[in-house]
Amino acid sequence: MTKKITFMCTAFRDGFQSVYGARVFTRDFLPAVEAARDAGISYFEAGGGARYQSLYFYCNEDAFDMMDAFRETAGPEANLQTLARGVNVVGLESQSSDIIDLHAKLFEKHGITTIRNFDALNDVNNLVHSGQCIAKHGLKHQVCVTLMQLPPGCKGAHDADFYEKTLRGILDADIPFDSVCFKDASGTCVPSTVHETIKRARKILGPEMFIHYHTHETAGISVLGNKAALDAGADAIDLSMAPCSGGTCQPDILVMWHALRGSEYDLGIDPEKIREAEEVFKECMADYFLPPEAVAVEPLIPWSPMPGGALTANTQMLRDNGIMDKFPEMIRAMSEVVRKGGFGTSVTPVSQFYFQQAFNNVMFGEWQKIAEPYGKMVLGYFGKTPVPPDPEVVKLASEQLELEPTTTPPIELNDADPNKGVEAARKICREHGFDDTEENIFIVASCKEKGVAFLKGEATVGVRKVDKHAGDAGPQGASAAAGPAVYDVTVNGKRYSLRVDGNTATVNGKAYSVDLKVAAEGSSDGGGTAVVTAAHDVHAQMPGKVLKLLANVGDAVQDDQPILVLEAMKMEVPVNAPVAGTITSVDVAAGEQVANGQKLASIG
Repeated sequence: MTKKITFMCTAFRDGFQSVYGARVFTRDFLPAVEAARDAGISYFEAGGGARYQSLYFYCNEDAFDMMDAFRETAGPEANLQTLARGVNVVGLESQSSDIIDLHAKLFEKHGITTIRNFDALNDVNNLVHSGQCIAKHGLKHQVCVTLMQLPPGCKGAHDADFYEKTLRGILDADIPFDSVCFKDASGTCVPSTVHETIKRARKILGPEMFIHYHTHETAGISVLGNKAALDAGADAIDLSMAPCSGGTCQPDILVMWHALRGSEYDLGIDPEKIREAEEVFKECMADYFLPPEAVAVEPLIPWSPMPGGALTANTQMLRDNGIMDKFPEMIRAMSEVVRKGGFGTSVTPVSQFYFQQAFNNVMFGEWQKIAEPYGKMVLGYFGKTPVPPDPEVVKLASEQLELEPTTTPPIELNDADPNKGVEAARKICREHGFDDTEENIFIVASCKEKGVAFLKGEATVGVRKVDKHAGDAGPQGASAAAGPAVYDVTVNGKRYSLRVDGNTATVNGKAYSVDLKVAAEGSSDGGGTAVVTAAHDVHAQMPGKVLKLLANVGDAVQDDQPILVLEAMKMEVPVNAPVAGTITSVDVAAGEQVANGQKLASIG
């Protein structure tokens, strides 16, 4: 006798996040949803997670319109599920209680059936209010325990005992839920731990509770992990469809069907119809740039647990900023960041905090610059980490961020913050002159400046499609800009490394703003001229996008005063004045992409 195994098709949310950094236009993939529906699939992941913010950040689309279109295409009977991050709901920043409630209300309004709800720290306190809101608005609540394998040599959490303790904490908190998911976003939890964890959960929860297991193929063990979960009593697993399957994604439906052939488990599919649906999906995505790391198993992931959805989102940003060559170094740096950060599960948003700190450690030197979200995490502003973070890192974070450690629950901090909540977002809506609908209020609260830009019609598009004429990939199909010129220059027997990128020349690692001109024919200098500007030019220390200008020409500024803010790797990075003086030029505009070392302003 075979057991019918339920599976959720993750291709159109986690698949998009894991392969394309969640940057996919709705119109492009709906034919694949229709094909999957016709192949007999009725349980879909249809939004949430990074597929919420990415639509406003990169696609110039409304996530609520996308959910409406998904529901219309999938049909009225489909179980449409989204992903939520506890008190963070669908953003990287935690929210107030009224915004958490509004999240559940709006997602139910726009066709969602079930919300999978997790906390990256496994802090049960962060799941209480969000779970209550999901149940209150008539949605099914799938509560999560988040899994990962600690890097080799680490211990203290993330074993079956820890996961059992977390599950019992959920039960003790009396959180309403309809099912339980054990979610391994990095795909690193070893099958023996998966089996023991779910076996204990089945014993605790009883035979009727629906248990779901989620993993990725990033470390190459997803099929083994799924089989271990099923053997231990799980009812459901997550599977995807090519081209968004394998590698950083979930295993393919057809791969898992093949792995289970001859066993006591049956997915209940017609494999030929699934093959046809996958061909439609491949055709839909044919114009999208497919990062090679998205469909590969990465053997080093157990040492640097990086979720599939974070891995490609970060590589997309590194490519956009011209520093993809730094990625292997950042992966190596991530291991120490995890070790010292308190062992929060490497899943959004904590995985992004880890990567941001690894990014800073590579770009600025080890622990020289604490990434604000990572610093807030070790200081307790997102909840309690599974084990205490490294005391020296906590001290550095407190000093650099000028914040004291806290044990106050995030939702209490947010409810007391006048800049958060429905009324704060409503005020912003009115200030900018657009309707204060509940949808607009939530967009502003969850997406901040980028939400405002979308609602004002000023959003930019950052979808990477293949330019078939240029043979390269770039945002919206634009061919990649020519890269910097790199030279080895010898002057009077001394060798210099010279890199020229636009009007920025970097000599032995030091950046100068230059004015390059082609000499007139017959000029005695025999070539271009380079005029170095004043000593107090302000240069970008990393590539990024100008988020906001804080000073104008003629403003007096103090030494170390912020004069503008860059956005890099989902971080807001202030650029400070190197000296006191008067702003004599501002050489960039809000929204402009800048290169590492590029001149931003001058101070006289």
